[in-house]
Amino acid sequence: MLTIGGFTISMVWIWLAAAIIFIIIEAVTVGLTTIWFAAGALVALILALIKVGVGVQVAVFLILSLVLLATTRKIFVNKLKTGSEKTNVDALVGEEAVVLEDITPFNTGLVKVKGQNWTAIAADKDASILKGSTVKIKAIEGVKLIVE
Repeated sequence: MLTIGGFTISMVWIWLAAAIIFIIIEAVTVGLTTIWFAAGALVALILALIKVGVGVQVAVFLILSLVLLATTRKIFVNKLKTGSEKTNVDALVGEEAVVLEDITPFNTGLVKVKGQNWTAIAADKDASILKGSTVKIKAIEGVKLIVE
């Protein structure tokens, strides 16, 4: 039991609230960090249910949470590959495209990549790239591909 401002609160409720808060934070951030603290809080909750002392509960919570964080987070991040996949337009960088309309110095042309037509400019502003050429996509600026 914990007494705060004249109110007595069971540690079971405190650990339950902590676990719920950590789970909500993890759901919002998806950083695979606070989930380990939720696990620690659930183990501390079990200890509170079997009437283990508050000091032991806090120590087990901290030790277990930090050990889980240090030993398993990297494994799960690598397994889930969070944030490592190129998505949407970023996946076009490095791809080859076919020039449909000439790309001239300081003017855009048209290229086709993966079945879609895109406006493109040359990476070398003084270069001309003729229709029918194959180019490599170097970057994307707004809605234009930068090619060479």
